[in-house]
Parts: sequence; structure tokens; C-alpha cells
Amino acid sequence: MSYVHEELMHERFEMERAKDVWIRGDVRVCIETTTLTKKPVLLFLHGFKGFKDWGFFPYAAESFAKLGYAVITFNFSHNGVKETDFDELDKFGGATHSKEQFDIEYVVDALQDERLPLSEYLDKDRLLIVGHSRGGGNSVIFASAFPGVKAAVAWNGIADCNLFGEAFREQVLKDGIGYVDNARTKQQMPIQAQFFEDLDSHKERYDIVAQAAGSTVPMIFIQGDQDSEFIRSGYERLRAEASQHQFITIEGANHTFGAKHPFSGTTDELEKAIVLTDQFLRGSVNL
Repeated sequence: MSYVHEELMHERFEMERAKDVWIRGDVRVCIETTTLTKKPVLLFLHGFKGFKDWGFFPYAAESFAKLGYAVITFNFSHNGVKETDFDELDKFGGATHSKEQFDIEYVVDALQDERLPLSEYLDKDRLLIVGHSRGGGNSVIFASAFPGVKAAVAWNGIADCNLFGEAFREQVLKDGIGYVDNARTKQQMPIQAQFFEDLDSHKERYDIVAQAAGSTVPMIFIQGDQDSEFIRSGYERLRAEASQHQFITIEGANHTFGAKHPFSGTTDELEKAIVLTDQFLRGSVNL
């Protein structure tokens, strides 16, 4: 469904959640020049080794804004990106799911307190959340616990917060740190023991499958059939145990729906994910 708009507004923000813990983000919304219409707010979360300006994120955020949403994208405070990817590897190494959940809550609090740019166009009572990969898992966790979320969407979302396997977990807990490759940037990305310690301390809360299964918040899981076995097997567990939600597979879609970084243009698979998300959300809020 197309959305007639007058002007696409785009403003950036920075918020210091704690000492030297920054959340940097963007708000995009299409406004009519003759009226002030508040838009449902769509939080759009990046995943592991992701950031708000990665690949398809700016394009998809603008697409959702043109469809009638006020779109908020932001870098998690410990995603390792300040100005370029990845120029804060020390913070990347200290990332945990709890810190990411705190970041989401902090942004939502800023929304509720009207401290975000373009707040006069943001309908804080119509809050939606969409996440890609680890962001999809974070979307499910947050939506299951936060009463203000009206609907959640996972794009190729994780079903298990431990992305790394048991052998890597044991090595990191023993040595205090481990490293994973970033094939694109050729960097060794640190993972500190606190990541796994945090998961061990919040086993029930960060059980994505159980959270989805117990949630009455409308959710849809959109999954590419060419994604990794780890992600696809998690999708099947979610579909088996949280069957009250919606599940759609996109044929030919890989983990990033065929999009790359730097962004070189949209793909049929990405467009399908956007359309399916919009159709689902329109059934959850009054646009």
C-alpha cells in the first residue's frame, strides 16, 4: 500500500545513557505540510556486527517512513561503532543482551518523555518493534516484557542468544575473552566473558523461544530459506513452540535478503520483507 506524503524529515540524536555510554540514532518521518499527524512509532533494531547505517537499514527505514511510520534506528551503545565500523572494539567486546535491552528501554523512555527529535509527530501510544538477526531476538525479548509494544517483527531473527556454540562459550569463560572474525572488515571481534555470564544470569528472560511462546503480543517471523542452518533451525523451533504467531518464509532470501554493505540497491527479497512487515503491522495498529 502506498502512502501519500509531503516531506520526508530526518533528524539525528545522541543520548548519553551512562558515563561514556552513548546511543546514537535517527528519526525519519513523512509529514503533511497542512496538518500535524502523529505516526505510529517503529523501532528498527540492528543485529550482531550490525549498526544503524549498515546496508539496507537506511533504505528500509526511509521506506517504512514513506508507508506512514515514524521510524527510529539507533546504534546499540556497545555495538562497536562511534563514527565508522568498527572503531570501538573495546565496547563491542563488552556487549551483553542486558545492555541492549537497557538501550531499547532508554530510547522508549525518551520517546515517552518527548525527548527525541520530531517528537510532535511521534505517537508514543502506538509502539512497534522490528529487528534483524540478533535484533530480532531482542525485539521478541523486549516486546514480551514491555506492555507498551503493540506488535513485534523478526527478520531472520535468532532463537538462541548464544550465537557461538558451547566450545567457544567455555573458552571465553575460561580465558575471559575470545574472538570472532569479521569477514568484511578483516577485524578480530572480541567477545568478553560477561556476555555469557549475563545469559547465565537471565536464562528465563533470554530464552527467546519461551518468551515468544508465552507472549500475547502479535508477532511475525519473516525468514529467508537461504539463511544459515543455525538461524533456520531456530525459526523451526519458534514455529513449533510459538504457533500462535505468524511465520512466513521468503524463497531465495539469505540472511540479509540479498542486500550488501555498502548498500548497492534493493532486492526483490528485501522488498517482500518490507511489504509483509507493513501488511502485518497495519493489522496491529490504526494507521
